[in-house]
Amino acid sequence: MRRALYPGTFDPPTLGHLDLIRRGTKLFDHLTVGVADNPAKRPLFTARERVNMIRRHVLDLGRVDVVSFRGLVVDYAADHGIGTLLRGVRTTSDFEFEYQMALTNRALRPSVESVFVMPSAEYAYLSSSLIKEVVANGGDASRWLAEDVLKAVKARLARPR
Repeated sequence: MRRALYPGTFDPPTLGHLDLIRRGTKLFDHLTVGVADNPAKRPLFTARERVNMIRRHVLDLGRVDVVSFRGLVVDYAADHGIGTLLRGVRTTSDFEFEYQMALTNRALRPSVESVFVMPSAEYAYLSSSLIKEVVANGGDASRWLAEDVLKAVKARLARPR
């Protein structure tokens, strides 16, 4: 069975992330979405909240599970018998970062390979950070976030952190 891990912070999960998850299910028999639990990044949502947001939107896919993890992505993958990391690459700067990360991951765990997928055109420029900034400044992010996620982002940004 071809299994892959799609790791990320997903803070918040965007329609671009969900698009890549759906597309990943066409490439792999099973996809694990790994939500990084790294409090040092000061995420807007807890790992559990991000996992639940994604789970609500992938229930219909059947071959996807959503988990949170701490530590190195390649360690999580290897420890769970997953040999491929699925990564989205939006821009050339993304590619440079992802290339460096893939080589580092290969040095750490040669058994785990990285696969890069281009986003769908309508999501190619998106980032969670940019979307949070748009929402925080009163902009309309409804084309980039599922309705329930947008409501959660607005509510979270409305209260002091």
